[in-house]
Amino acid sequence: METGSTNEHSGKGAMWELERNLDQPMDAEAGRLRNMYREKTYPTILLLRLAFQSLGVVFGDLGTSPLYVFYNIFPHEIEDTEQVIGALSLIIYSLTFIPLVKYVFIVLRANDNGQGGTFALYSLLCRHAKINIIPNQHRTDQELTTYSRHIYEEKSLAAKIQRWLEGHQFRKNVILILVLFGTCMAVGDGILTPAISVLSATGGIQVEEHRMGNDVVVIISVVILIGLFSMQHYGTDKVSWLFAPIVFVWFILIGILGAVNICKYDHSVLKAFNPVYVYRYFKRGKNSWASLGGIMLSITGTEALFADLSYFPVQAIQIAFTVVVFPCLLLQYTGQAAFIAANKEQVIHAFYYSLPACILWPAFVVATAAAIVASQATISATYSIIKQALALGCFPRVKIIHTSKKYIGQIYSPDINWILMVFCIAVTAGFKKQSQIANAYGTAVIMVMLVTTFLMIPIMLLVWRSHWTLVVVFTVLSLLVEIPYFSAVVRKIDQGGWVPLVFAVAFLIIMFVWHYGTLKRYEFEMHSKVSMAWILGLGPSLGLVRVPGIGLVYTELASGVPHIFSHFITNLPAIHSTLVFVCVKYLPVYTVPLDERFLVKRIGPKNFHMFRCVARYGYKDIHKKDDDFEKMLFDSLLLFVRLESMMEEYSDSDEYSTRDPRISNGVTATSSIINNNNMELSYTSSHDSIVPVQSPSNDTGSSQVVPASGQTAFQSVGDEIAFLNACRDAGVVHILGNTVIRARRDSGFIKKMAINYLYAFLRKICRENSAIFNVPHESLLNVGQVFYV
Repeated sequence: METGSTNEHSGKGAMWELERNLDQPMDAEAGRLRNMYREKTYPTILLLRLAFQSLGVVFGDLGTSPLYVFYNIFPHEIEDTEQVIGALSLIIYSLTFIPLVKYVFIVLRANDNGQGGTFALYSLLCRHAKINIIPNQHRTDQELTTYSRHIYEEKSLAAKIQRWLEGHQFRKNVILILVLFGTCMAVGDGILTPAISVLSATGGIQVEEHRMGNDVVVIISVVILIGLFSMQHYGTDKVSWLFAPIVFVWFILIGILGAVNICKYDHSVLKAFNPVYVYRYFKRGKNSWASLGGIMLSITGTEALFADLSYFPVQAIQIAFTVVVFPCLLLQYTGQAAFIAANKEQVIHAFYYSLPACILWPAFVVATAAAIVASQATISATYSIIKQALALGCFPRVKIIHTSKKYIGQIYSPDINWILMVFCIAVTAGFKKQSQIANAYGTAVIMVMLVTTFLMIPIMLLVWRSHWTLVVVFTVLSLLVEIPYFSAVVRKIDQGGWVPLVFAVAFLIIMFVWHYGTLKRYEFEMHSKVSMAWILGLGPSLGLVRVPGIGLVYTELASGVPHIFSHFITNLPAIHSTLVFVCVKYLPVYTVPLDERFLVKRIGPKNFHMFRCVARYGYKDIHKKDDDFEKMLFDSLLLFVRLESMMEEYSDSDEYSTRDPRISNGVTATSSIINNNNMELSYTSSHDSIVPVQSPSNDTGSSQVVPASGQTAFQSVGDEIAFLNACRDAGVVHILGNTVIRARRDSGFIKKMAINYLYAFLRKICRENSAIFNVPHESLLNVGQVFYV
């Protein structure tokens, strides 16, 4: 009576009550799995060791910038020494404000449990505001140990910002496009970094061999790039022990060389630490403003501080940057400026010309090795970015391979690798000169920085709950540096700056179209899911012959029976004796612990033998071949059955029970519920077709009777577990939906092109779901259906 009155009061009818009772949410199951998350703490010795190792992964790109910065600042003649001092002053304060203040001490704190990058910021926002475009979130997701969020007071500024972001679909789309654009620019960075780093390092050959042409340098660079990309499948773990020593030697080398050059050539360049020279530099005219594109190259690689954060703790990166990287870079740029002030005609390859003749070739070897390390870090970060986009449904499914058993973040994607190689070689061979590649590189870098700045505004308001004045100060100071750089690179779009824009637009179109198609498929699943009343109307046998085995029906839905199931049973006369609706769901968290990955619930009465399993993954988690997904799922199913039995026997609450007390045997109970609420429902039942089935013979040659799904409920939990084990021994079949979407005839031209051609082409070339889940072909059953959007 109490339930009925509640329904009357809330205005919800008997059908809603039926769905709620027979298709329970995952609240109780998620609550059982909840643990406390504790952040790791590192002893001092280990922290110092990690800081040393971070040199080889995080700082390679930033450390190789001195190879090409001054040449791109002064591609023509230098007027006087004060011009060099002004440019040096800009470099010093750019390094101070952007990498040191903004990233090392502020942005690095905006990590997602140790994960950095654009998608980490987006995942934080998705947890604190409902801005995820695909609406598959559920409150049980918040029970994860890696899911951290805040609850705001209704009148607080954070609550107002949250409601504003959630209030309109357009704002959610703007944030998504901003994230995707930043991601595409980061991918462009992965193409341009190897090109400019390797080309600048190999250019040192011309210092010793003056007669060697630029074409020879380009050929050598291309050969190195081909070797670099060909070795990617081995993974960074195999050679990572070399990375840190190489980059450490590189930083010590450039630091000592810079100090020597200051003393040897012109120590008056130390005046550049006075910010007045920044003002004087801009007073010189338009050429000074145009040179900002070259000065900005001194902070390229700064995004790697954040994007590669997953490998090391924040404190380790802060120690490495402040103790080694920052002082060595300041010494090198100051020393190189001193050399250029005394040798204005040797600005090209100034780094190599400033070297003593006796260490030219050793320095060339170290510089080339450092450039390869810098390229390796950027390429690895690109794989990670693509993986994160794939997890959010924003990129076609590509092959992802683990290259290390020790580090989950070290992955390799052969498809992306060869695409990067082709583009990288095309850029190197096409431009041939550092200056045009530098213009393209600068455009990509400043775009990513601006995206990070804009995303940090809601992060500071919602996640950190900072006072609005601090947010304004951070935003103004960041834009005060980045907007001038942006205006400078925009002027050079026709001189190579168009390259990353073309890459970004191409990748953005692919990502947006794929995400749009994924969203439409999910909406179709939601709107066409099967009613529980219809399922119950079929009876315990579902109107079919129940054959031995387990059927895993994959679906996008975390609740409800998918349309693919009704499509399947209307075309085939039999279904497996146990059905599990499997939803593989990616959450806005970096990882889901294994003991919290699977949530299991029963659908309908026990004698229906229908379950739902939600497999939850973070954007860093990967379906690995050595993970037996099927075994873990079945173990979770058995654990649920045992826990359900314990809760029914020993608990006074009905929290874990998935059956309404009035439901005794499916069809009769359904009629009772509906008749009690003065509603009519017509259905056809065929539970008379239930037949007993035999399991495969065991080792002794005897056969075991598998209970038919339409028979009376099991007497004990042991009987149901024995039944499930017998079903598993009979065989497991993976039923995957192959949903094809097409644009309606009255759709516009752009929509038809995007859906019927581009999305269809991407679906054709991307990996099948069966490959991602490592489903053997003999156990796979594809069910096709078409719908129009």
